[in-house]
Amino acid sequence: MATGKRYYLVDAEMLPEIFLKVMQVKELTETGECRTIAEATARVGISRSAFYKYRDAISDFRDRRQERIVTFHVQLRDGAGRLSTLLNIFAESGANILTINQSLPSNGAALVVISVDVENAPTGSGDLLLRIREMQGVIWAEILAG
Repeated sequence: MATGKRYYLVDAEMLPEIFLKVMQVKELTETGECRTIAEATARVGISRSAFYKYRDAISDFRDRRQERIVTFHVQLRDGAGRLSTLLNIFAESGANILTINQSLPSNGAALVVISVDVENAPTGSGDLLLRIREMQGVIWAEILAG
């Protein structure tokens, strides 16, 4: 039998009440309406242990898209074709570029912020970061989010 996890998309009305309450706790804490898990679980009417037991087992379907989006922050030496070379790294990996922001070069360098959807990229964001750091003309690179 396979040991990999399987996921299903299920109508919220079909879920046991505990899962819906766990989602309420997450929402209350994420929006700041409740400052602590203890406060949110008390308000919703579940124990903290029940919340911790199920919190990683359920998430909002809309939130799953955020897990695929990675934002890279890169400083490039000023030079012809550098941005194009950087963008080719993403294209070759199968990542879908969502946004690109580049500053004007100053003191021979430009900052670039690129957000990508890595759903179709077989390599992880860490591998992408390594490839970017190895690129000629990259001063430094980091993952800002994702």
